[in-house]
Amino acid sequence: MAGALTEVLGEVLVAGDGEEVAVSALAARGVSLLKLWNKYRVSNIPSLIFIDASTGKVVCRNGLLVIRDDPEGLEFPWGPKPFSEVVAGPLLRNNGQTLDSNALEGSHVGVYFSAHWCPPCRSLTRVLVESYRKIKEAGQKFEILFVSADRSEDSFKQYFSEMPWVAVPYADEARRSRLNRLYGIQGIPTLIVLDSKGDVITRQGRVEVLNDVECREFPWHPKPVLELTDSNAVQLNEGPCLVLFVDSEDDGESEAAKQLIQPIAEKIIAKYKAKEEEAPLLFFVAGEDDMTDSLRDYTNLPEAAPLLTILDMSARAKYVMDVEEITPEIVEAFVSDFLADKLKPEPI
Repeated sequence: MAGALTEVLGEVLVAGDGEEVAVSALAARGVSLLKLWNKYRVSNIPSLIFIDASTGKVVCRNGLLVIRDDPEGLEFPWGPKPFSEVVAGPLLRNNGQTLDSNALEGSHVGVYFSAHWCPPCRSLTRVLVESYRKIKEAGQKFEILFVSADRSEDSFKQYFSEMPWVAVPYADEARRSRLNRLYGIQGIPTLIVLDSKGDVITRQGRVEVLNDVECREFPWHPKPVLELTDSNAVQLNEGPCLVLFVDSEDDGESEAAKQLIQPIAEKIIAKYKAKEEEAPLLFFVAGEDDMTDSLRDYTNLPEAAPLLTILDMSARAKYVMDVEEITPEIVEAFVSDFLADKLKPEPI
C-alpha cells in the first residue's frame, strides 16, 4: 500500500492480497486508528470511504451511498466525475420554470445541501437569500443549486418557494444522490462553492456566508489562518487544529499572530495540495471573547496568552506549549513534532 495511506498505516495491510488483519492487530502494532478518522475527516458513523491502494488517494467519500445506488458495481471504481457531468439534466425554478444545467456554465456556483426539517438550514437559507441578492446586484455571475434532503416533495416545494435560485428536481433522487457522493456530504447545511470551471473553491460556504454578510470576500477563497468566531468554531471538530491564543485587548495582537502563523500554514497547505490531499491541520488565532473562553473551559486550558496549542477534538487530546514568546521557529518545530508523532498528548 503506497502513498499517503502508508503514512497512516505504516506497513500494515488490511484485507490486501487475501490477507486480513484485524483492528486489534493494528492497535498491537501501535497504529492510531484516530489518524484515519482525522486524515479522512470522518464526522459520522457508519462511514465507508473508498481509496486507491496504489496511491492512497480517496476515490469516494460516500461509499454507503455508492453501495446503495450501485449494488451491482456497474460504475466501479466509483471515481469522481466533473460537476458538469454529475449535474447534467433539467433544473427547476420555484415558479415551475425549467432550464438546462448548462445554464450554470461560466458562473460561480454554490451547491447547497439543505432541508426544511433542519432548523440550522432554515436559518442559513434566510442569510443566504440576502447574500445571493447582493452578489447578483454587484454584477457577479453566481448561481446557487439547491440539492434537497427533504423527506417529501411537499416539504421540498414549501422550502424551495423561499429560494430565488435553482434546484435539482426532487423526483430525481439519483442525481441528488450523485451530488452527495461527489462532495462526500456528511451533514447539512453544507454549501460548496465552485469556480466557473466547476472546481471547488471552498467546502465551508456556510461559514463564509455567516462571516461575510456583505459578501466583500466573495467567492470566498480559503484563508490559511482563521480568527476563531462563533460561526467557524464548528471547524474545530473536523480534525486537528493549531490554535494560538492571544490577548486581543492588545491592539493588533490578533493580526500579528496571524502574520506569524501564515507562512507556516501556507507551506503545510501547499505541501499537501501538491499531493492532492487535504492539509492535516487547520490554523486558528483565538482572541479574548466568549467563544475563546468557552473553548478554554471545554479543553481545560490555562488562561495564559500567548498560548500555542494543537487541539484534536475527535481524539479528545490536546498538545500545549506555554512559552513567554511565540516565534515562527517555535511554531514550525511544534507543528513538525506533531506531524511526526513526537508530542505527548494530554486528555481534554
